[in-house]
Amino acid sequence: MAWPNLFQRGTLLSQFSQHHVVVFLLTFFSYSLLHASRKTFSNVKVSISEQWTPSAFNTSAGLAVEIWSCNHLFPSVEEATLFLGTLDTIFLFSYAVGLFISGIIGDRLNLRWVLSFGMCSSALVVFVFGTVTEWLHFYNKWLYCCLWIVNGLLQSTGWPCVVAVMGNWFGKAGRGVVFGLWSACASVGNILGACLASSVLQYGYEYAFLVTASVQFAGGIVIFFGLLVSPEEIGLSGIEAEENSEEDSHRPLINGAENEDEYEPNYSVQEDNAVTQVKAISFYQACCLPGVMLYSLAYACLKLVNYSFFFWLPFYLSNNFRWKEAEADKLSIWYDVGGIIGGTLQGFISDILQKRAPVLALSLLLAIGSLVGYSRSPNNKSANALLMTITGFFIGGPSNMISSAISADLGRQELIQGSSEALATVTGIVDGTGSIGAAVGQYLVSLIQDKLGWMWVFYFFILMTSCTIVFISPLIVREVLYLVQRRQAHVLSG
Repeated sequence: MAWPNLFQRGTLLSQFSQHHVVVFLLTFFSYSLLHASRKTFSNVKVSISEQWTPSAFNTSAGLAVEIWSCNHLFPSVEEATLFLGTLDTIFLFSYAVGLFISGIIGDRLNLRWVLSFGMCSSALVVFVFGTVTEWLHFYNKWLYCCLWIVNGLLQSTGWPCVVAVMGNWFGKAGRGVVFGLWSACASVGNILGACLASSVLQYGYEYAFLVTASVQFAGGIVIFFGLLVSPEEIGLSGIEAEENSEEDSHRPLINGAENEDEYEPNYSVQEDNAVTQVKAISFYQACCLPGVMLYSLAYACLKLVNYSFFFWLPFYLSNNFRWKEAEADKLSIWYDVGGIIGGTLQGFISDILQKRAPVLALSLLLAIGSLVGYSRSPNNKSANALLMTITGFFIGGPSNMISSAISADLGRQELIQGSSEALATVTGIVDGTGSIGAAVGQYLVSLIQDKLGWMWVFYFFILMTSCTIVFISPLIVREVLYLVQRRQAHVLSG
């Protein structure tokens, strides 16, 4: 078996400069902060629901009539829960639309400016949504919807930009393990958001929004002054130059073709004698790249499941097991811990195999079993945490791989000669399509839970995970056949 270049050239760390480390950390924590502010909303849903339905939680005469009327948005907890699910759906739809736009913008403007603007502006919107409205005791469903639409558009600037910057600095050698570890930024953000929210929730949910928004705004300022978008900014050679200079440059990990002749592209982004400067490819050209649409559709199903855990897990634990909200917030961290370990380990294995799809397929098959197990979790926090971690390993891991390492592979295919001008666009397409699936899913989750119960929600998750496997099945078959042929050739040569 051929080992990837990170073993051929010594350890991966020996290839990193201090600039690589700084870029890794800045992009990691910038997206962690974006996710932390999103996680705050899911962590305080019970508190928000209590505030919006005082008649359901305050049967005594403890509230003045004026305050009761001001807060009384919904007559029942069920209607408040449905509206919270609607807000999740609104956010994800606007986030999905924004991803398609942000990817194109990111390939045409300075990535640092776009990312910093998105972080700071989103922090201000979150502050108004959760803190200012509560301080002023102003509760309005239309205002909440409008603010969450704007927040979704602004938050969408994050992922395409950070993936593109990482793709500019880190090449194919060891990309699976590097991006697998780096893609833990979302899970770390979830953990950070849960910790921040639970630490101040006793003072009121508005302070949870205040803390996360303040930290995110400060992070945006740091990004504006500190992030280096590409090695060329400081006079270093780019990733394309390094990879093209290597003998037998790596083929894309998403394709089992033996040589470029098998690609048979029906268009060319660059002419053979083109100048070194590369123009940003069009949205249509990015969609036509091999594997982009298959992985996008697969990610739509998988992100639906992953984000349902992200948005609803603390609420599910509080609602189903009657655990305190702060305890449910802290316990939900174990799902993200599983995702961090899963993404890193599965990325490492895919680097060794030099193929991604077979690793994804095995993990998703095991994810179905883990979902069945978690749906039958007993009312025991230790057992629930263990099953939750296993579920996060097999669902969060593949989700991290598709959204980071595979998106970088797709955006740096040989068809476009490793052009960084495709990275943000391709990432926006994959993550945007995934977010559309997740948006539809959040409304369906709240609807299914209200009509049929939580067990049917898990049946729905199993169906979506199975659909993920179906969409990438052509890639699985092709890459498995390639691995078998490579193994046979290795045996014959030995």
